[in-house]
Amino acid sequence: MKLKVLGSSSRGNSYILETDSQVLVIEAGIRLSEVKKAIGFDVSKIIGCLITHEHGDHAAHVHDFTRAAVDVYCSRGTASRFNASHRLHKVKSGELLRVGDFKVLPFDVVHDAAEPFGFLINHPESGNILFLTDTFYSEFTFTGLNNIILEVNYDLNILEKNIESGRLNPSIRNRIVTSHMSLQTAIDLLHANDLSRVNNIVLIHLSDGNSHAENFKTEIERATGKTVTVADYGTEISFNKTPF
Repeated sequence: MKLKVLGSSSRGNSYILETDSQVLVIEAGIRLSEVKKAIGFDVSKIIGCLITHEHGDHAAHVHDFTRAAVDVYCSRGTASRFNASHRLHKVKSGELLRVGDFKVLPFDVVHDAAEPFGFLINHPESGNILFLTDTFYSEFTFTGLNNIILEVNYDLNILEKNIESGRLNPSIRNRIVTSHMSLQTAIDLLHANDLSRVNNIVLIHLSDGNSHAENFKTEIERATGKTVTVADYGTEISFNKTPF
């Protein structure tokens, strides 16, 4: 399996899990035309699109997918923010769904959105994938993870310095710290989970002004001893159950 990143910022998010025969898209913050290009224009491979929540950088192009006869999966609260479509499937937290050869378990996260989700995704090729973004913490821990896609949005020290220097409006601080994950919290979360089988940790949704990509990579490598990649447009890595 391959993970392909088409966007990982407030300007738009889109992640592709691709096997030889199937594509599962996570987030619709990037135009479907870009997804098509990334998979060689074989739209028949797309077996579904998962949406974490309704904010534009994650869901602006949902209707591109439903109009193209792609099934979209999200919570009832998230679905309520979109136009109705028989391709829009409302799923519940804690209820396992099958999307092609993928098994997907949605779970609740904490964000300033209607009903946001994280996803635990299983496929025979990749094993268990944790996808967690746009939340300031997780109440859950996970066992048997093989690959992790995790928001690390900001460093609290950088955020505070930006406020003190006047680069950032203080009123924004509370929204950030109650809706997005800090470097410090991400490290605590990783320490709370069993990482013994993890092959890849991919850092996503870094803030433009309140993060430092190289430092984040170094800190999480040091904390976990795992292979860490900072996602950017065009990132493509093997996402398999075993390292080889």
